[in-house]
Amino acid sequence: KLLFLLVAFGLVLATGVLGYRYLSKQVIPQVPLAVPSQEESAAGGEGSQPEEPEKIPAPDFTAYDADGNEVKLSDQLGAVPVVLNFWASWCPPCRMEMPDFDKVAAEYADDTLCFLMVDMIGTGGSYTETREKAQEYITGEGFTFTVWFDENQEALTTYGINSFPTTVFINTEGNVEGAYRGAMSEETLRLFLQQLYGL
Repeated sequence: KLLFLLVAFGLVLATGVLGYRYLSKQVIPQVPLAVPSQEESAAGGEGSQPEEPEKIPAPDFTAYDADGNEVKLSDQLGAVPVVLNFWASWCPPCRMEMPDFDKVAAEYADDTLCFLMVDMIGTGGSYTETREKAQEYITGEGFTFTVWFDENQEALTTYGINSFPTTVFINTEGNVEGAYRGAMSEETLRLFLQQLYGL
């Protein structure tokens, strides 16, 4: 019996360690910024220019606003940077970061930054996301940021979203400058805004 209990305990412990390692990887920031390392900069020698980061145009998609009107991402690009957030009301990490996003979005309501919170309709397995559930959540929490509804999952497919929340940062040229998978704290969100846009 003692040997059986030791083996069982070892299996539980191993499962816990592997599970922790797997889940930890799910919230590592994904930032596709081409920044040369110190070694690369040194190897270039004097007078050499750092390589320009590769420009990644933000793929366009069509979604629907709160009134049911078609809206396109491309119509929002150019004037100010865009923070594009993919979420669903059934997602606990999404709910964790929403108050911080709403707070920061309210600070930039003077047309210096555009927050687009794209709700992933039809996702969620046994708890399927619907426009009604999402609107009830948004209204109940009193959020004021702009919410779009990805009713045909066009945005989800176009951006290859496989985990929620995911946030994409787009500059005024319409290029993706960075992305983050997982819940963002207010501090992390502000750090991205400062580093990418100088805000």
